[in-house]
Amino acid sequence: MPKKPTTTREEMIEGAFQLVRREGFSVLTVRRLAQELGCSTQPIMYQFPELEMLKDAVYERADRFHTEYILEDEDFLKIGLRYIRFASEESNLFRFLFQSGRFDGSSIRQLTHEAVDGLIVEAASKELEMDRKDTLDAFEVLFAMVHGYASLIANNAMEYDPEALRKMLSDVGESLMNNNNV
Repeated sequence: MPKKPTTTREEMIEGAFQLVRREGFSVLTVRRLAQELGCSTQPIMYQFPELEMLKDAVYERADRFHTEYILEDEDFLKIGLRYIRFASEESNLFRFLFQSGRFDGSSIRQLTHEAVDGLIVEAASKELEMDRKDTLDAFEVLFAMVHGYASLIANNAMEYDPEALRKMLSDVGESLMNNNNV
């Protein structure tokens, strides 16, 4: 009877997630993960016969982590600031999620709908007394801007300055809401 594996599928995914988080997605190989977990490559290859299967599982884990991180609050400004802070604090994960070729290329509308499941938009529509379409339009503009800043920060092309970002996002958001100019 074969020996029962001592490293579980979940431990492999978590180990790979932590490896990507710490060192970046380019180091994720079966051999490197086995070294990280202190096991042979065999149990990893048994659970993930193709490296792409492991990367898909790690991507899902990273996406859940990212979503929980940014959606701690339903306030638009706080979500935007947390999104940018994530890129600063978790740059390897940010690049894995959005710059590794694994992102499915959704439109901004699809991405914003999926990311917030419509809940934030509903709450903001009521709070801002805007209709759903205007709220989504404003959110899309802000998302594109926030993602651009986050990408620059994650790639060390711009310094992370939370106060400057807060002011800029507040000003642009206020302008969008006041003028319905989206």
